Amino acid sequence: MITSTKRLVETNGVQLQVTEAGDRGAPVVVLAHGFPELAHSWRHQIPALATAGYHVLAPDQRGYGGSSRPAAVEDYDIVNLTGDLAGLLDDVGAERAVFVGHDWGSPVVTNFPLFHPDRVAGVAALSVPPVPRATAPPTQIWRRIFGDNFFYILYFQEPGVADAAFARDVRASMRRIVAEEGFTAPPDQLADHPLPPLPEWITEDEFEAYVTAFTETGFTGPLNWYRNFDRNWALTDPDSGATRARTITAPTLFVGGTADPVLSFTPRTRVHDVAAGEYREILLEGAGHWLQQERPDEVNAALIEFIDGLGLK
Repeated sequence: MITSTKRLVETNGVQLQVTEAGDRGAPVVVLAHGFPELAHSWRHQIPALATAGYHVLAPDQRGYGGSSRPAAVEDYDIVNLTGDLAGLLDDVGAERAVFVGHDWGSPVVTNFPLFHPDRVAGVAALSVPPVPRATAPPTQIWRRIFGDNFFYILYFQEPGVADAAFARDVRASMRRIVAEEGFTAPPDQLADHPLPPLPEWITEDEFEAYVTAFTETGFTGPLNWYRNFDRNWALTDPDSGATRARTITAPTLFVGGTADPVLSFTPRTRVHDVAAGEYREILLEGAGHWLQQERPDEVNAALIEFIDGLGLK
């Protein structure tokens, strides 16, 4: 039976709480969660990947759970987020790893090869496909598109506002988010709406782990990730000198759900502009955004097939 352990890892000036499983010395797979998630979001993948013969590292990323929560907004830019994951490889003595990301974790792992190309054996993005660098700062583009209409990423930009709104009732906020209605309007506008039931894919105990964590930590660290969209746009300018590669040349997999609202504003028409190597896409019919929790068996099968195909063992 596969067991996992938790430990603190010093990396890139922060401490990350890492859930670890599998044998040291086996090929490394790093699992990068999104918002508002935790290493707990990979509870179905960690044992499956370890059983398949991989050394699995699933951090609570900076700002989340048991990991450090730096104060400055710029501490959550893409250079820091990718640097954290590189430090995990250093900690276990691995030269390369397969990086798997969900939601916000997907841009982290699809940008990682631009900053650390020699440390990537493969990339798997869940729910958010590889997206080429925008033609202008992203918040400018979204303001043109959405105008006065609500768009959650723009709502998240002002420090303190969404942070306080989500924290007023963490359980209700998380309930709406996992039911995929939490990003449709500011939390204050949803306060009088009946709470949706928990989806079938999550138990009360599994859900309670999120409530406990975000009650303790709040939402400011995680929301600071969103406040770096324009800074990240500048940092990933290939002429800035910050990156070491212009495209992902390692094999890349995208797994999405056809019912995921995120795909409505992250089109896949230019995916090959950034994923220049071998690329495969799998769409799970009827699946929503919380893909690895909602469809764990299908996601596990896709990940294991992809990673086994890299010939790392």
